[in-house]
Amino acid sequence: MPAPPIRLGVNIDHVATLRNARGGRHPDPVKAAAVAIAAGADGITAHLREDRRHIRDDDIARLKASIEKPLNLEMAATREMVEIARKTRPHAACLVPERRAERTTEGGLDAAGGGEPLRAAVAQLAEVGIRVSLFIAAEPVQIEAAVAIGAPVIEIHTGAWCEALAAANASAAATEFAHITRGAALAAGVGLEVHAGHGLDFASAEKIATLSEVIELNIGHFLVGEAMFEGLAGAVRKMRAAMDRGRAKIGSGAR
Repeated sequence: MPAPPIRLGVNIDHVATLRNARGGRHPDPVKAAAVAIAAGADGITAHLREDRRHIRDDDIARLKASIEKPLNLEMAATREMVEIARKTRPHAACLVPERRAERTTEGGLDAAGGGEPLRAAVAQLAEVGIRVSLFIAAEPVQIEAAVAIGAPVIEIHTGAWCEALAAANASAAATEFAHITRGAALAAGVGLEVHAGHGLDFASAEKIATLSEVIELNIGHFLVGEAMFEGLAGAVRKMRAAMDRGRAKIGSGAR
């Protein structure tokens, strides 16, 4: 039986970061979303942070109104963000941890420690038809908590693996990838849809695409950076090709 297709979600946060560095409207993240979709993205991800450091409320409203592919809203599980999501009604919402001082999302959400507030946020989003995912580490306790909370989807935080790859620490990278592999299998086995993201580049995206349980990758910073050298459309097409090469290896024994 062939592996299910793997989707590419392009995160356009850092197009907004560049815009905000100088103010004004250029470059426009909504235009970047349209370019990414035309180049092969299956959806667009945007993180509306509490401090609005990159994506702004107006960006989310314009994305929802204009793009032809699903919008995935990354957000903290706060009352403000839940209310915005319920009003905007993106296709999906990915609940992530958030600290004002961090440069980027530093780790997975503590679903196991989230308790009733997290369960309530998931229920309130699901009530208006938003498909909720939890951005978590590939830990059994977090995966089991996602099921108990009622989230149908998880996104595995791949940051530690990607950091080990960047440091050329082969042993740590192998350990982290084995951890992701086991987590993806466990999650799929208990009925969760499995996504992955954070720190992925062409090579790591091709590698993780060999895991049949993973059906979506969300990638942003790397693609926006590569766009400086070969354009956003070219970077997205190259990423799509890398993911497809990885998927084609399933069943061939080549990983």
